[in-house]
Amino acid sequence: MKVGVLTGGGDCPGLNAVIRSVVRKGVQDYGFDFVGVRDGWLGLLQNAVRPLDVSGVRGILPRGGTILGSSRTNPFKHEDGLRRVRDTIAAHGVDALVVIGGEDTLGVATELHREGIPLVGVPKTIDNDVSGTDYTFGFNTAVSIATEAIDRLHTTAESHMRTLVVEVMGRHSGWIALHAGIAGGANVILIPERPFDLEQVHEQVNSRFEINYAPIVVVAEGAVPKEGQMILKDQSLDEFGHVRLSGIGEWLARELSQRTGKEARTTVLGHIQRGGTPSAFDRWLATRFGLHAIDAVKDGDFGAMVALQGTRIVRIPLSEATAQPKLVDPALYDEVQVFFG
Repeated sequence: MKVGVLTGGGDCPGLNAVIRSVVRKGVQDYGFDFVGVRDGWLGLLQNAVRPLDVSGVRGILPRGGTILGSSRTNPFKHEDGLRRVRDTIAAHGVDALVVIGGEDTLGVATELHREGIPLVGVPKTIDNDVSGTDYTFGFNTAVSIATEAIDRLHTTAESHMRTLVVEVMGRHSGWIALHAGIAGGANVILIPERPFDLEQVHEQVNSRFEINYAPIVVVAEGAVPKEGQMILKDQSLDEFGHVRLSGIGEWLARELSQRTGKEARTTVLGHIQRGGTPSAFDRWLATRFGLHAIDAVKDGDFGAMVALQGTRIVRIPLSEATAQPKLVDPALYDEVQVFFG
């Protein structure tokens, strides 16, 4: 059997660990041949496919990013996209695909499976918003990076007695903001799932100044105020119809500065959260996902996605995993509000 491997969407710490795991077990245990698809779905549109073997995945475990490249391409948005995907698969004799990606990449995989293309999904996103799995690899690394940044910002905030607003990733879900904010001792945490009251944020910030502490506000990029729209620098859309988020942190800092009369600064962590070497946990999880994904290929269990539930790796239907994003439970957010203000 010949198996194609592709990585789609934003890069993420742990992608290379999955690729390594899939190839190592597939070659050593099952005698499979492998090809790597360049730049996600774009590679199948452009016939950009190369051989992939054990020697090609040596030494990549600690590396960030993906050796295969990635893109946010949606083949269904391109002329004859489905036919071109089929043609590339046929031209290289590929019997099945292992698709590593987040909600958009796996959404395409779900549609392609319905069109009869054999594939298995592996969930990847630093936002941790893929349904059916407790955690996705990349999330732990992103939270660790954001937490360290918040830890460092506390001292400069206190030295100048100013508000520091930390903008982290999270388009639809606030998992990074919530986990890093609590771990880093933030005084306000704002997430997309719950539109915020700007006056309440002002009061929480002021309460810190009143006891001679400088407030740290952590805000997910997709958070919005109750009375307004999402704050954006860029109104352009990607091929999945998503706006390119940015700007809520700067807007919030300006508003708080005007309301408190004290200086407020913004730190936008951006791609720092998704770059660099993966954490030990993400390497471990990504490796296990890869091992179980190639088992699913061997079993012919196509249309499945591997997922972490408790400590076990299980298989769930891709259609179930991509039906809706996994959002922060309101009860969990309420549970930690004792630390706000």
